[in-house]
Amino acid sequence: MADILYAGLSFEQVVKSYYQTIASVCVLHIQNDTDAQDCFQNTFVKLFEKSPEFKSESHLKAWLIRVAINECNNMRRKNRRTVSLSQVVENSVITFPDNDKDDISWALVKLDDKYRDVLYLRYCEEYNANEIGKIIGKNPSTVRTLLKRGKEKLKSIYGGGSDE
Repeated sequence: MADILYAGLSFEQVVKSYYQTIASVCVLHIQNDTDAQDCFQNTFVKLFEKSPEFKSESHLKAWLIRVAINECNNMRRKNRRTVSLSQVVENSVITFPDNDKDDISWALVKLDDKYRDVLYLRYCEEYNANEIGKIIGKNPSTVRTLLKRGKEKLKSIYGGGSDE
């Protein structure tokens, strides 16, 4: 039996190419390392089990992100006892460096999911509003509104700065 290819990539190549993106999505959504790892793993298990056909690598990446977000949402629904990252930070279990002005992940985790998703997809994965809309199932104009509001909220958390 021949190896299954996903947009021309083997399963191992897909994992190597997209593990960081999917891990970031899971950690930003779940904020619990163990559950985030489960969601990460479930995302790639679904890819392996379902073996969908993809038109391109960008289609594959968008599919993986959507599945990861769905896995995280399912995990949160099943496991309401998850401690939020903001609670952990407030209890001084971990600290985020405030001297790294390029790393805004600590501020992203304080946002609602709807803002966190669009900001992450726009600025970390460099998707445009139309592509983000397809991934999260929203109209591009809604995505632009979420981006604008999310940036405003992020600015207030992060302490100001430029628009971009």
